Amino acid sequence: MKRILDFLSDLRANNNREWFATNKERYREAEAIFGEFAVKLIALVGEFDPLVRGLTLRDCTYRIYRDTRFSHDKTPYKTHFGLYVCPGGKKSGNAGYYFHIEPSGSEGGLIGGHLLDAGIYMPEPAVLRSVRDEMFDNGEAVLAAISSAGAAAGWELDRSNSLKRTPTGYPAGSEWDDYLKLKDFHLSKSFDDAYLLAPGLAERAAADFCATLDFMTLMNRAAQYAHENM
Repeated sequence: MKRILDFLSDLRANNNREWFATNKERYREAEAIFGEFAVKLIALVGEFDPLVRGLTLRDCTYRIYRDTRFSHDKTPYKTHFGLYVCPGGKKSGNAGYYFHIEPSGSEGGLIGGHLLDAGIYMPEPAVLRSVRDEMFDNGEAVLAAISSAGAAAGWELDRSNSLKRTPTGYPAGSEWDDYLKLKDFHLSKSFDDAYLLAPGLAERAAADFCATLDFMTLMNRAAQYAHENM
């Protein structure tokens, strides 16, 4: 993992095609190391969550090349490696387990940082509606699952993307009001270089993800209901 971290740090400072071409072998080495780790983590997550069994590396990983067509940021390469272990693969729209490596810093205005995430990010409208229905109808179970994940492994619900008003179709001022306003439903947990570089990374990450299983089961129940009724 140290070689991945070193490569991404250097890429952040030299995010251009000329540097990348010169360092293509370093990229391929980092990609291979991450791929080996990812295959192991996918298998470990599948041991406790049957919904993600049988996924391949291609189902769960991303290209390093950025799509700059509609972005003000024209740097050509991502400065992170990510793995999204999700029922049906990364494009399915279901809730998933996300592992993110990115050196921290401020070059180019970027903050960076390593992250574990579990849940649904930027869901389709029908999926978001279904998750909100799950929250409104079964809020105590959802909150219990969030609390359990927090107590077991320090997970926290990300509340950063939220509406100012209660969404249409739900009564304002209910006990679930703050949760119904959320546009994403996911738990997050940051980690440092020491966590990344210590032995047994895949096993530790899988154990952290396992603590979110009750929450993930509820989120994927809602997502799959939406997909079945689209």
